[in-house]
Amino acid sequence: MADENKTNLEDSQKSTVEYLPKAETAVTELYNFRDHYIERHGVEKASQKDADVKKKCEETVKYLDEIKDHVKNKAILSMLRGKALNVGSDFNQDAHDALSKAVKLDPKQVEGWNQLGESFWKKGDITGAKNCFSGALDHSKNKVSLRNLSMVMRQMPGSPEERTKLIIDSVEKAKEAVQLDLQDGLSWSILGNAYLSMFFAAGQKPKILKQCMSAYQQAEKDTVASSSSDLHHNRGNAYKYQEDYQLALEEFTQASQLDPSWSEPRDREKQLISYLNKVSELKDSKGRMKGKKLQTMISHINEKDLGPYSGGTYTGPKGDSVTLKPVKLKQLKAECNSEVVVVGKVVCSVMSEDSVPFTFCMVDSEGTCYPVNVYNIAPGRGMKIGDTVAIPEPYLQPIHVNHKHIKISFESIRVDSPMVLVVNGKKVGIDKQAPTVLAVNTYHE
Repeated sequence: MADENKTNLEDSQKSTVEYLPKAETAVTELYNFRDHYIERHGVEKASQKDADVKKKCEETVKYLDEIKDHVKNKAILSMLRGKALNVGSDFNQDAHDALSKAVKLDPKQVEGWNQLGESFWKKGDITGAKNCFSGALDHSKNKVSLRNLSMVMRQMPGSPEERTKLIIDSVEKAKEAVQLDLQDGLSWSILGNAYLSMFFAAGQKPKILKQCMSAYQQAEKDTVASSSSDLHHNRGNAYKYQEDYQLALEEFTQASQLDPSWSEPRDREKQLISYLNKVSELKDSKGRMKGKKLQTMISHINEKDLGPYSGGTYTGPKGDSVTLKPVKLKQLKAECNSEVVVVGKVVCSVMSEDSVPFTFCMVDSEGTCYPVNVYNIAPGRGMKIGDTVAIPEPYLQPIHVNHKHIKISFESIRVDSPMVLVVNGKKVGIDKQAPTVLAVNTYHE
């Protein structure tokens, strides 16, 4: 009898040794199939990806169910079954139940907690997701928990001050994830998203946007991350705020091709083209203002409109004192124009689905018209038609777009803070400056 029990135990152990690695391999192959689908099948097959992944998932789960009686470690088997069912982007109750069972059977199972956290995220339970990822980190510091926690923190509710702190903390979590594996493009992509959120939450500073773009550039070196529609969609948004509209449109197009079922990149592409066409048309028509009214308006522009910049000094970005020379709009050169100031009348504002930046067109005393993009401006505090605006050391941005047979070219002025402006002879007050928090796309990630 003892010998028989010993034989049964050996058979059980043998089964576990044989079948558990096969189960793990099957689930790994499922995720590999999903993550490398575009790479292996081409972007032209992108519309079939979800259906093909679902079919592969069903085959994998069927295999796991067939071998379940041979696997002794029910905690790992339950985790693998839940992970397989969790492969899609939508919430799956069976996956959630299997993963919940797995972590109850083995509370130290890090991958189980990470998968359960993703399931909570898909369900819309942000707190549940945060608890899972934090719990996994209590057992082991790992890149998956860190980068997922970075995403979760950016979605947590709170006051503007609390939200800003959460976003700054989310950048640190993403940095930690990257440091654990410098080759992981998904971690780099999430770091880019964290920086993009920080750009809005902590003042729309070009330096933060450059850090965001650098992270996205690293992410694209990874074939898995570069096949993600999220990376291209979010990088398109970043290019938009850098006012590199050509690359923004190309990124939105790429995101649409990688995930044809996702409408947001197509919508962003259409909105941006509409915005650019509108800006170009309003610049050329000088805000559609009638000639006589326009002439009357610009005839009232005088030196008093420069306010403190009239023969005075301006404190530059580096804290140095700069004497400003008044020039006309047509005298501006591309990019930064140091030690000069321009002044003109607002002839229109440009309506857009996106509140950032605030765009208006101004005409100087010679009748030259330029669009102006103002960042970090509080909602509802933009310039009005008829206002006189003086801009110190204006940054002139050449815009050239050639996209899907659409060609648009014009020049615009970029202003990173409204507080450098003089409106109707007076320096703009701090009440007109306010950061805007943007929720970048995170899951979909």
